[in-house]
Amino acid sequence: MTAMAGMVIIGAGECGGRAALALRDLGYDGPVTLIGDEPHLPYERPPLSKDAMTGEAPSIKAIASDALFAERSIRHIHSVRAVAIDRAAHIVQLSDGSSLTYDKLLLATGSVPRQLPMPGLGGRCVYLRTFNDALAIRAHLSEEKRVAVIGGGFIGLELAASACKLGATVTVIEAQPRILMRGVPAEIAEIIHKAHEAEGVAIHTGQGLAAIADDGKEVAITLAGGQRIVADLVVIGIGAVPVTALAAEAGLAIDNGIAVDEHLRTADPDIFAAGDCCSFPLAIYGGRRVRLEAWRNAQEQGALAARNMLCAGEAHAAVPWFWSEQYGLTLQIAGLSDEGKSIVRRDLDDGAFILFHLAEDGRLVAASGIGPGNAVARDIRLAEMLIAKRASPAPEALGSQAVKLKSLLAA
Repeated sequence: MTAMAGMVIIGAGECGGRAALALRDLGYDGPVTLIGDEPHLPYERPPLSKDAMTGEAPSIKAIASDALFAERSIRHIHSVRAVAIDRAAHIVQLSDGSSLTYDKLLLATGSVPRQLPMPGLGGRCVYLRTFNDALAIRAHLSEEKRVAVIGGGFIGLELAASACKLGATVTVIEAQPRILMRGVPAEIAEIIHKAHEAEGVAIHTGQGLAAIADDGKEVAITLAGGQRIVADLVVIGIGAVPVTALAAEAGLAIDNGIAVDEHLRTADPDIFAAGDCCSFPLAIYGGRRVRLEAWRNAQEQGALAARNMLCAGEAHAAVPWFWSEQYGLTLQIAGLSDEGKSIVRRDLDDGAFILFHLAEDGRLVAASGIGPGNAVARDIRLAEMLIAKRASPAPEALGSQAVKLKSLLAA
C-alpha cells in the first residue's frame, strides 16, 4: 500500500470511529481519514432515546475527542458526504467537490429511519436518528404535552419511556399483534407492555393507520378501527433501512444491506463494509446472512474490519447481542431467538428470568432475559459463550437455578 492513499472510512458513527482507532491500535501508521455527514464527533447512539431525552444537560457521548484524533493522526472530515466511488481509480468523491484516494476503503454508512409512506405528515411528525433529532424531540417532552409513538420496537418504546418520565401523555401505536414482535419472545414483550401501561402509557396493538393530518399545531391520527388520537408530536419508529446507495452506484452487491463475506469484505477486495449497513454470513447459524442493528455489533465489526483491512483474514465469529432498558427493567438477548424450536425457562431472583432457545438438535441458539438492573447480565453472558461453543446443554440443567451455567460451560 502507498503511504499517500491510506485508509478511508465513510461513515463517522460508532462503527467508523471504532475502526479508525483500531487501525492505530494495530500499528498502522499510514493516513487514516474518517468522513462523516454530521457536524459532531463520532458518538454513541443508544443514549439518544434515553439520556439525551431525560438528562439535565444532554450532550453527545463521543467515542473520542478531537485531541485524541489529532494525537493519533486521524483526519476527521465532518459535515461532508461521500457522493461517488471510482473503484478502478481508488477515488472517493465528496459533496464539497474534493476527492480522496484510498488503498483500502471501509463503508460504515449505517442506516436511516424507515419512512412512513402516508400523506398528511408535517413538521410535527418526526424521526429519531441523530443527536440533533433528539434535541428537537426533547423540546416537546414535558408535562401537558401529548406524544404519539408509531412503532412498538426498541427505539419507540425507549422513547415512550423517556417521554413518560418527563410527564408527557404518551400513546404507542403498533400495527403488529404485539410490541417487540421482531426477535423478542412474547413472554418478555408482555412484561414490557405491562410496565408501560403501569406508568400510564396507552398502547394500541394490531392497529393500522387510516389517516394522519398535521395542521402545524397538532396531529390527528385515525386508526384503522376508527379511533382518533390527537398529539402535539408524533415520533415515527417503524424500523431502519441500510444506507446502500453509494455502494450500489459503485456496482457492489446489495442483499438487505451491502453484501460482504465472513471477513466483511465486499466483492471488491479493497472495499469493506461493517455495522448497520452490511449483511454478512453468521457461521454459528449455518452461514445464514443477517444484518444487525446493534451497538455492540457496530463496535465489534468496526474493529474486525480494521484487522482485515490490514490483511488479518479473520472471520466474523461474534454472537449477536441486543439490550434495552425501560423503567429500570433491562432486557438482554444473545443469539437469534427465531432459530429456536423449543424454550426452557430459568427463574432468577427478584422476578428476573431467562428463556433459553434450543434448536431441533438440542443446540443452544439464543437466550432472552429480563429483570431489574443487571439481574440477567451474568447469565446472558455465560449463555452467549455456550452459544459460541455450539453447546447442547441438557434442558433440565438450563432450567434449574441450582445448576450454575458456568458449570455447563466447563463441561
